[in-house]
Amino acid sequence: MENGAARPAPAVIVAIDGPSGTGKSSTSKAVAAQLGLSYLDTGAQYRAITWWMVTNGIDITDPTAIAAVAGKPEIISGTDPSAPAITVDGTDVAGPIRTQEVTSKVSAVSAVPEVRAHITELQRSIAAAAELGIVVEGRDIGTTVLPDADLKIFLTASPEARASRRSGELKGADVNSTREALLKRDAADSSRKTSPLAKADDAVEVDTSDLTLQQVIECVVTLVEEKRAAK
Repeated sequence: MENGAARPAPAVIVAIDGPSGTGKSSTSKAVAAQLGLSYLDTGAQYRAITWWMVTNGIDITDPTAIAAVAGKPEIISGTDPSAPAITVDGTDVAGPIRTQEVTSKVSAVSAVPEVRAHITELQRSIAAAAELGIVVEGRDIGTTVLPDADLKIFLTASPEARASRRSGELKGADVNSTREALLKRDAADSSRKTSPLAKADDAVEVDTSDLTLQQVIECVVTLVEEKRAAK
């Protein structure tokens, strides 16, 4: 090393996939913040385009109608893990995209191939622009969006653990109905023809059922640091 200068850590692209309620978002944000990486919540982008469809009166039950306008909204995602922002046509939608109305419709919108093609292209361009590396979380990152990611992680958890966490987030929600909703969403996401929720063959599976969030974060940070060291 010249002048004893430390070599900067090599950029790493980390794909974190898994169903809802496994701790994906909390883990991804914390890992990115701890390691100085960018962060992208791909689910928020699908929620954003769903919010735009609902707001503009597009028939969510008509894939042809959805496909026809898939490229219209301008979705901009901030990649700061401490304050991930998202706007649609200049409007801050971080709050509105988390409503029950959007949640209940996002699987139908996400299943339309034209929507996935448009959003996937957006996601790849964001990952490519991340100079220090990025943690990208979603459902098809390791399999479809970034198949060449340096590290792929697939988070799982029992339906009971996931329902308990998700109903804790949705204050006062019934655990049983939350569990049913999660399983229904899993079925929709896993069975869609275009880029289904799936574990990549070379992904590391981490079962978070009996782990604290801090333990999951430590596990993923270790995996990323090992990958960095090997680059």
